[in-house]
Amino acid sequence: MENERMTGLTPQLLAERFEADRGHLRAVAYRMLGSLGEAEDAVQEAWFRLNRSDVAEVRNLSGWLTTVVGRVCLDMLRTRTSRREDPLEYYVPDPVVREEGTADPEKEALLADSVGLALLVVLETLAPAERLAFVLHDMFSVSFDEIAPLVERTPAATRQLASRARRRVKDAAPTPEPDTTRQRKVVDAFLAASQAGDFEGLLTVLAPDVVLRVDGGDLTAAASKLVRGAEAVTAQALTFARYRHEARRVTVNGAAGLVSLAHGSPVGLMAFTIVDDRIVEIDIVADPDRLAALGVR
Repeated sequence: MENERMTGLTPQLLAERFEADRGHLRAVAYRMLGSLGEAEDAVQEAWFRLNRSDVAEVRNLSGWLTTVVGRVCLDMLRTRTSRREDPLEYYVPDPVVREEGTADPEKEALLADSVGLALLVVLETLAPAERLAFVLHDMFSVSFDEIAPLVERTPAATRQLASRARRRVKDAAPTPEPDTTRQRKVVDAFLAASQAGDFEGLLTVLAPDVVLRVDGGDLTAAASKLVRGAEAVTAQALTFARYRHEARRVTVNGAAGLVSLAHGSPVGLMAFTIVDDRIVEIDIVADPDRLAALGVR
């Protein structure tokens, strides 16, 4: 559809073209915002802007919509940054959760290029313009000439924004094990050692510099914490296991994860980043409201 003029499109055909791009636009917005709800809002705003715009001369509607969503997300990030009060080190972006053994085409489309939760955590630390340049260029192949007007910089300066973001992502975001079977084996070993109170067993599956991040949200803010190091994380895991919570297997952003249950109700969603058969990062959402909003039951 590239280089196709939009002249003569009826409202119904325009709506059909937008719906065909909706999954792609949600994927862009999710990487930009790390929030499923905000991503939906950004896509809806793009629809409103499409209806208010004359696109008769647009040659690539998909590309035009991508930049519109990018601009909307940039504005949302800037507003969020100016208002943010919660400590960023505790914040865990919205995970995409799926029950193991089930298919969910909508969620799979959202994660078409397997964006891990650890990467989203790092993206949260970027300045809004850096995040936009990196996401649009490196993840969706949008040219710097197209991105530059969105960030009000020259293409060369926009390239530098993406380069800085790329370096930070490379330094901070681990490249996870792609084999889900190997992931699950490590996560199962972690769970078994936790439930058995096996200190040495936990140390075996945790990387020495493992990071545990717990986001308790507003309702359980006291649970929020950042813990570093295998021994400290092991102590936390053993303390948690004393409550004898049950666990259910799920996938989190395409990787092996767990839902922790107390009396049959979810109390935590655990995402694991695994490198060389060891856990390098554990991200936990323990906010009851967010768990409900994410559909974790």
